[in-house]
Amino acid sequence: MEQLPAGYTLHAAIPELADYLRLRAEAGLTPRDEAAARAGLPNSMAGVIVRKDGEAVGMGRAIGDGGLFYQIVDIAVLPAHQGLGLGKAIMGALMETLRGAIPGTAYVSLIADGDARHLYARYGFEPVAPKSIGMAMWLEPGGD
Repeated sequence: MEQLPAGYTLHAAIPELADYLRLRAEAGLTPRDEAAARAGLPNSMAGVIVRKDGEAVGMGRAIGDGGLFYQIVDIAVLPAHQGLGLGKAIMGALMETLRGAIPGTAYVSLIADGDARHLYARYGFEPVAPKSIGMAMWLEPGGD
């Protein structure tokens, strides 16, 4: 596992709702709806929080069905703390947790934004195009 700089601590935990919403927004990820986050966070398969002086400055989660499929989500590090290896520590801890939890071979996916693909490649993730292409949509309550 990656060594953290002095003063930083890594915790195997799902982020608290307020920390989750703050970290996503301040790290430049798409903000999430509070009600949806409140419902979804407890269903996380694994989570990691990095703290500095007690404050959450980074996080990551893994979600999945407990056997066949998992997805790495919500990798976020506050801009003032980027470039220190915190993303590597978060990914390393999540991958270690997944390796210890899967009952057999599992498919683990993620969506890499921009240069983050270089971080994920360090852990064995590869682009799936052109064989496959990632697809997504925003689903609204009561929508068509």
